[in-house]
Amino acid sequence: MKIIIINGPNLNLLGVREKSIYGDSSFERFFAELQKQFAKAELHYFQSNIEGDLINKLHEVGFSFDGIILNAGGYTHTSVALTDAVAAINSPVFEVHISNVYAREDYRNKSLLSKNCVGILSGIGLQGYTLALKYFLELKG
Repeated sequence: MKIIIINGPNLNLLGVREKSIYGDSSFERFFAELQKQFAKAELHYFQSNIEGDLINKLHEVGFSFDGIILNAGGYTHTSVALTDAVAAINSPVFEVHISNVYAREDYRNKSLLSKNCVGILSGIGLQGYTLALKYFLELKG
């Protein structure tokens, strides 16, 4: 099974930024652990701070991958273009957020993406990625 994790803006700073919210592990280290844990899956990872790059990556993989785990960061709440990209592709998308977006600023309480996703996990740290991956591998695989 071919799965990609796509992370949006500022998630390249995991392990450095706001550790009380996002923890102290870099995503690269966490991804290496996922690859070991799920060695039978073909896992890919992409991160960009640029909205157009995220859209281009969704277009590139959205017709050939078995699943996409997307943490669009702040674009979750603002990007109609990213929402349209998720709606336009065939691969199922699972929305993940490290922090509990509903316990933060009011503007984070609305996801434009959710209506086009198969599920959403929010507020359980990096384990949200693990559970989304298990969804694809165990429930959809």
